[in-house]
Formats: sequence, structure tokens, C-alpha cells
Amino acid sequence: MKPSLFILSALLAMGAGTTQAADSTSVKASDAWIRVLPGNLPAGGYVTLENTAGTGVAVTGAASADYGDAMIHKSSTETGMGRMEMVDKVPVPANGKVAFAPGGYHVMLMEPKHAVKPGDKVVVTFTLSDGTTLPVTFVAKPANATGP
Repeated sequence: MKPSLFILSALLAMGAGTTQAADSTSVKASDAWIRVLPGNLPAGGYVTLENTAGTGVAVTGAASADYGDAMIHKSSTETGMGRMEMVDKVPVPANGKVAFAPGGYHVMLMEPKHAVKPGDKVVVTFTLSDGTTLPVTFVAKPANATGP
């Protein structure tokens, strides 16, 4: 093998290993579901994330091939007034959990690329502050659903 071909092969192999490492994470997901609304209305995504590592990490973004846009939001109620705001990150503590649940953190999935109906599965990929990604399969539930 020529030296330049050997070096190119080694570099490609190193790049492949880096890509694989970026997709492994100590954060695990459970009970992932989305509440679908009629037409092109946004869907809310809910999930429990558990960090099995000894150091904290944060969710810093989300994306889905099934939706044109995905953002992390937090709902709250102050003085009887409901509000929702976009957040830059959601901490997942070391050896701890965070719940994305109705009335709190959630993934706002906007601009569906096709009709999503109850029973469908949608993959949302979370970006974490340590550079890893976490693909999570969500099950679509009807608009009146309250949990997984």
C-alpha cells in the first residue's frame, strides 16, 4: 500500500470512530410520546431522560426529520397565567433524571412534513452539551392524551 493511501485510510478510520463516539451517551430515554394536534398545529413531545454518568450534562437542542423545526420549551403558571418560553438548555444532573412532561419542559415540534397520527413513531434527536446526540423514538398519542 502506498504511504499516502495508508495515511488516507488511517484518517478515514479515525473519522469513523469519532462519529460513532459522538452518538454514544450515558443519557437514556424512557416513556417518550408526543401529543399530536389536528392539521399543521405543533405537537408537544414528552420523555424522561436519565443520566447514568457521574457528571451532569444538558440538552441543548433537538431535531426531527418528521418536522421542520424542533425547539425546547418550558411551560409554567404564574399568578394563574399560563406561559411558555423557549429555553437554551435543560440540565440533566449527574446520576439523575429530568422529565419532559405536560406543564413543564417539552419538545415543541413544528411544521410537520407529513400527517402524523396516533400510533405513528417519530424520531427526535437530542443534542447534548458534551457533544453527543441521543436519538429517541416517540409514539404519537391523540390530542387528549395525558401520558405515555
